[in-house]
Amino acid sequence: MPKSIETTKLRSNLAAAIREVNERNDFLVVTKKGEPVAGIIDLDTLEDIEASRSKAFIKSIKEARSQIKRGEFYTHEEVFGDI
Repeated sequence: MPKSIETTKLRSNLAAAIREVNERNDFLVVTKKGEPVAGIIDLDTLEDIEASRSKAFIKSIKEARSQIKRGEFYTHEEVFGDI
């Protein structure tokens, strides 16, 4: 279950809430009178969400999956050898 914070508590503890989200690479659900109304997420997660909405990104994932099915990939050993 994600952590949540009431708007009144968030108002007086915004810096701490942002710090917690960033340190945990997670998110907080903001509630008002017990009902969820918004969310606070770390920037890396937001960038991942934005990328996943990109048509070019989705196309590249589909192409990568097709390449894997066709055997067009390098193994860990081929790339890194005996590291």
